[in-house]
Parts: sequence; C-alpha cells; structure tokens
Amino acid sequence: MKKLTVTLPAEKLWKSVTSVSNPGAKKGRGRGAGRIRIRDLNRGQMIGVGKINMLWPGLSAPVIRGRELLKQQRLPDDPERMEKLIKLRDSMTKFRRMKLNPIERGWSGTRMPGRSIGPPDPIGEDEFTGFDTKVLQLRSLLIMKGSLGRTRNYQAMVVTGNKQGLAGFGFGKSKEAFAALRKARNRAGQKLMHFEIYNGHTIFHDFYTAFGKTKIYVQKKNEGYGLSCHRAIKEICKAIGIKDIRAKVEGSHNLQHIVKAFFIGLLQQRTHQQLAEEKKLHLVEYRAENEFYPKVIASPTKVRTKEEIQKDETLDFNQYVMNDRIILRKKKFPRFYETMPHYEIFLKKYEKYRNHETIRKNLKVEYGEVKSFLTDKYPEEKTEETT
Repeated sequence: MKKLTVTLPAEKLWKSVTSVSNPGAKKGRGRGAGRIRIRDLNRGQMIGVGKINMLWPGLSAPVIRGRELLKQQRLPDDPERMEKLIKLRDSMTKFRRMKLNPIERGWSGTRMPGRSIGPPDPIGEDEFTGFDTKVLQLRSLLIMKGSLGRTRNYQAMVVTGNKQGLAGFGFGKSKEAFAALRKARNRAGQKLMHFEIYNGHTIFHDFYTAFGKTKIYVQKKNEGYGLSCHRAIKEICKAIGIKDIRAKVEGSHNLQHIVKAFFIGLLQQRTHQQLAEEKKLHLVEYRAENEFYPKVIASPTKVRTKEEIQKDETLDFNQYVMNDRIILRKKKFPRFYETMPHYEIFLKKYEKYRNHETIRKNLKVEYGEVKSFLTDKYPEEKTEETT
C-alpha cells in the first residue's frame, strides 16, 4: 500500500491555494494579484484572549504571580478590540511601495542591483571594519523538479571591499532573495584579494583582459579623470579604491564574465620594477608637464646592451603591456561644412592669422608682455624723453 506524504510547510500549501500559478501569471490571470496581500486573520490575536476577556492561568497569564496563585476570572470587556483588529487587517491589504532614500538607490532604482548591503558578517572575533558590499546582480531562477514542480531560486553576485586595496566578489543561491545576498556577501568576505594602487588613485599600466567572449581594454588615467567604464567595473573600482581609469568592454556583456575578467586583469598587472626586470631595460616616462623630459621610473639589476636587443622586439611600453592588442576606434568622419568649397576659402583667408592667440599667450607667459621674438637679440634703442 502506497501513501502520499506532504513535505511542504503550511505557508507554501496555503499560498498554492490563494495565489496564481506561474503559467497562469504568464497568461495574464490574476493581474495585480501580487500587489494584494492576503489577510492574515491571526494578526493581532493572542492565545487565550477572545471576545470574552477571560484570565486563563498558564495560557494568557502566569500560574503564580509573586506569592499569589492566580485563578480563572473574567476581566472587564474591551469595546475597541474588534475595531483595532479590523483596522489592522485592512492595513495589510493596501499595497505600499517601499520608500528609499535617493542616496541609497543603485543603478536599478528601488531594486537591489547597485545598492549597498553593509559589511560581511564577522568570523569569530574578526570583524570587517571599513568594508562595504555592493550588489552587482540579483536574479530569480526557475528550476523544474519532478517531485516539487517549478520552484523559484535566487542567485546573487556582490563585491565587497575596504577602498584601500582589499576586495573580493562572491555568489550566493537560496530560495529567498535576502538569504542569497547574505551568502554572497559572506563568501565575498572570505575570498578577499589584495591589489596595489599606483599613487593611491589608478592602476600601474594599461592592460587587456578577457574571460569567455568578453574582452576589456583598461587604460590608466591622470588624477581627476574619474571612472569612465561599465557600471559593474565602476562599483569594483570604488570597492578597491581606484579613482581614475577608462575601460572599454567588447564582445559579450555578460555581467559575471565582466567581473571575472576585470579581476583577472587586476591580478595580472605588474609594477614598474617588475616590467623593467622582465625586459632588462630602463623604464622611462615622458610627461607634458615636464616638457617631455625623460624621467627614469624603474631600472633593472642588469641592463642589456644595444646589441643584445633583437630587431623584432617590442620596445613600445603601451604595446608591450597590452600584449600587442589594439582598441577598436570609430572612424571620425569630417564635419558637414569641411567638404564644402567655402571652407577651403576660409582656411586660405585666415591662414596668416592661425595660432595668433596661442602665440600671444606664450609670449605673455615667457616675457610678461606681447613683443617680438627678436627683442632679446636686437633690443630697441631707448631714447630719453625731453621735456
């Protein structure tokens, strides 16, 4: 003889009767049913308390109060009891949208992606002080099972960091959204990675990274440039403490692949001293603010001679760190007026006045006034004024 045993809790069984199934919701049945909350008739009720206000020792009151042994007795009626219960039940059926501070909103509005969920839970005596966790992805997964049918699970991906070089990302799955977020947050705290930050604001060099069909080109930028990149990469940079980069994503925009590829690229970047030791050459920097004067940043322990350098060897720094990869750039088309004949006439007419403003500025900076370049070589004769 076979028996059917029910392993589901009462809450799920009750929900299967009162709510609309997933296929029915897809067909449009029960539209708006998700907003109407089912009245919980037990809300506000207390065990042992009913319409008749009675004192039941051991049920609604203790058996002994101090040294006095309580006995069953009737208390004065509460005329407002039913009105309070009806008001409480009516308030449950009204749909109230969650009010969220605009500062706490992520890139998805009131939904979870982009929002902060605090630091990971402490492990023993170790606490994650200074850490903050940002939600990168929260999605629901429908899994079909033979015994339970279609069940809904939630998958979360988060990144946590202390904005000083420590960061990690983690995944979590659960039947409830907040449980999945908690699992992902704690796993991210257990898988922290350390990244060195150049001058406290950017990466050491440009790099190319890939995961699956996702390709990312990351460029080092000067202080004050900001974060010009994908929103997930921006949250990762904020968690690590990187303030100025530019990143371009090509190929697949799978969010998990973008996060994994960017972390792989950060782990593979090398310091200037490591690059100099690899090539056994001096690493020289040219900057506009130094008037492009060469400045040696790193030197190896042993420097190769000119004869030891091969002819086909890559000596360009950017080309070497990018693994000979080139960023695809859009072709710049001429402006609509540059192809017209009157624009050529304009260029010929104003060619003799070209760069006049720039020359005037340079003269004022160098000499303090607008004068000829030949003034120092052939100074003008100063004549005394006669009165």
